Amino acid sequence: MSYIAPEELKKKAGDILEDLKGKELKAKDRIAIPLQEMPSQDPKVRKGNMDEVALGYFEEQVKVEALRCLQCKNAPCIKGCPVAINIPGFILAAAEGDYGKSLSIIKETSLLPAICGRVCPQESQCQLYCTVGKSLKDVEQSVSIGRIERFVADYARKAKAASVPECKPDTGKKVAVIGSGPASITVAADVRKEGHQVTIFEAFHKPGGVMVYGIPEFRLPKAIVEDEIQTLIAMGCELKTNYLIGRTRKISDLMEKDGYDAVFIGTGAGLPKFMNIEGENLIGVFSANEYLTRVNLMKAYEKERSDTPIYQAKKVAVLGGGNVAMDAARSALRMGADEVHLLYRRTEKEMPARVEEVAHAKEEGVQFHFLRNPKRIIGNDTDRVTGLEVLKYELGEPDDSGRRRPVVIKDSEYVMDIDTVIVAIGNNSNPLIEKTTPGLETNKWGNIVADGNGKTSMDGVYAGGDIVLGAATVILAMGEGRRAAASINARLAGQ
Repeated sequence: MSYIAPEELKKKAGDILEDLKGKELKAKDRIAIPLQEMPSQDPKVRKGNMDEVALGYFEEQVKVEALRCLQCKNAPCIKGCPVAINIPGFILAAAEGDYGKSLSIIKETSLLPAICGRVCPQESQCQLYCTVGKSLKDVEQSVSIGRIERFVADYARKAKAASVPECKPDTGKKVAVIGSGPASITVAADVRKEGHQVTIFEAFHKPGGVMVYGIPEFRLPKAIVEDEIQTLIAMGCELKTNYLIGRTRKISDLMEKDGYDAVFIGTGAGLPKFMNIEGENLIGVFSANEYLTRVNLMKAYEKERSDTPIYQAKKVAVLGGGNVAMDAARSALRMGADEVHLLYRRTEKEMPARVEEVAHAKEEGVQFHFLRNPKRIIGNDTDRVTGLEVLKYELGEPDDSGRRRPVVIKDSEYVMDIDTVIVAIGNNSNPLIEKTTPGLETNKWGNIVADGNGKTSMDGVYAGGDIVLGAATVILAMGEGRRAAASINARLAGQ
């Protein structure tokens, strides 16, 4: 798809609204309304800056897109939402131009609409079940639920209309929240609303979890995350940064010595996986976690104002096919790489990354190599990366994930000229809390075992988000946090 300038998209939407004015729309009329494309920066310009790529709908576009919704009585889209937002309700309010009401409906169940509207994979969640998409036999033609959600959240931010949730009178109960990612933010807000004291413990110097250190500025501006943290502080939550639970303080200390009545663990999955191939210890090999943390949290892209060390790469290979791989590849371009190659051992159809992120990466010049996987990383006599030996693959029978298993093609090796390798094949859970908390049950991958209400094997200790699920989405982590918060509130009410 060729690039369309934002103003042209705005004009097209305005023309559609004019044509539809005064008409009583039936289902077939709504299905015939064209999907509204997301305005974005010109690819030639944006790959040289860290500004947000997707610019957000114009008001004309959001009204047109909202008119595509059929307002299905059975609302199938809701079952695809991990926090069960009243999707038809907020879309109808947006169609009527009542953005305050639309946002209020969203915030009945979701605390982070500006964030979820940007980074959640709606195409595999709410939009997967959309009747419009099914009618057109293309999920990419579903109503753009996330884009509408983003618009109404941004509208309130720009109008400074966001309000601080009310909290009940102080109960005297104390809850410790470990980590400050989406699951923890959700727990902190829901528990604080009930009048309990909340302290958030964050290991880094800035709160926000993966939303700050992992997701780049060009996908999620950090000012939006900061706004949500400030809302928690305005509610009365206490925030302690540079505080590493398991080292600075153990979980047992929080309950036995510090008097916390409950603890929620939302530390995410931040231990990077590697491929265990020859050459992974060479200079110029990075985990995506380290690379993105240097670029995002430590702002290595602000070269004139930041002293953050960052490897000066010219020819980069990114290994993986998820959103983290896309973030790493697109960040490498913005950090000055001449070439960025992304290797994935299956085909594009099997890639777990969002369709929009893959499209943006292609527009920016990332070169994709499907059915490819590294055999070894090659270095010179100073132990620096000089190349990547690659194997070709073909797809065989489906594996346990339901995707066809990649099978090596014999004698297919070849070498790519590369000076930097970024490994983005997933994460495991940091073992620190597991090793310093006797009695806390974990599974074979190191994830904390918790029931459907977030309860762990330890009385009064709850967990949710990536530390339980493994790598997941922001909205899934929020769903986990919501259930854990309800369980914590029920426990404290019973006490």
